[in-house]
Amino acid sequence: MAALLPVTAADFARRHGPPPGRGAVVVGMGSLGARVLNAGSDLDLIVIYDADGVDASDGPRPLAARPYYARLTQAMVTALSAPTAEGRLYEVDMRLRPSGRQGPVATSIDSFGTYQMTEAWTWEHLALTRARCVAQIGPDAETLCQQIEALRLQVLTERGTDPRVLPDTGQMRDRLFAAKPPGGVFDVRQGAGRLQDIDLLAQSCALRAGDPARSTLAQLRAGRRAGLLSAEQADRLSSIWRGLWRVHAAARLLTDRPLDMDEIGRGGQDFLLREVEADSPQALRDRLVRDFDTVQAIVEERLSGDTPPG
Repeated sequence: MAALLPVTAADFARRHGPPPGRGAVVVGMGSLGARVLNAGSDLDLIVIYDADGVDASDGPRPLAARPYYARLTQAMVTALSAPTAEGRLYEVDMRLRPSGRQGPVATSIDSFGTYQMTEAWTWEHLALTRARCVAQIGPDAETLCQQIEALRLQVLTERGTDPRVLPDTGQMRDRLFAAKPPGGVFDVRQGAGRLQDIDLLAQSCALRAGDPARSTLAQLRAGRRAGLLSAEQADRLSSIWRGLWRVHAAARLLTDRPLDMDEIGRGGQDFLLREVEADSPQALRDRLVRDFDTVQAIVEERLSGDTPPG
């Protein structure tokens, strides 16, 4: 993305002029922000710009600042996701931007800050714990990136103390699991006790602690430091997360559907078992069931709001 965005922006500038104002920053959310992409990941993106009082671009076909950055964003998404003879780079998902599908595809820094502080719901603040600047264009985009990071930390510090964080997280968890149940025991991503469950608890820890950590493991450590998890809970969740992630990453190399041992064949099974250090499909199944039960018990205890032991 850091290589592609300047090329896309230069092509756009030949028609409409250079970016008006300070420029724009592409913010990676989700797995991209946390640096845990796998072979099947899409890119969760937000584009934030600052026209800095400049009304329009200066070029052969000038555009007002807002449509300029909106159309530049659309050009970037097309460059990333358009099918070619050699396939496509990534699927792109921009639903995490302010107001989701109803909001503009590119958001001004002022609008983004106001939205996060006055309108955003808890799930959006949880998502913000993983936000990371990944690409930028414009004469002062580096400073804009720093401003976005400062705003992110301000939101975490000020909004993480809201007493609704835990109950809202619990409600979000219930809705997620009701909307998309796991696709069998080998689906380690979706469902109670699985990766999604650990990620959600970790994000709530980072938000409540006002900690800048982005990755799940770093957020669990932040939860332990803040007294939101016991040392034993943080260590157990971290260990299980690593094991589940290895299953998930290996499975995504084998299939883009829920993992079915019969469908991947003997060669696929051998690869998977080698990657996750299991002796047999049944041994892996038994381990996963135990891990799911352990995670579910810890997550539900933590989301209840009780003080962790130790």
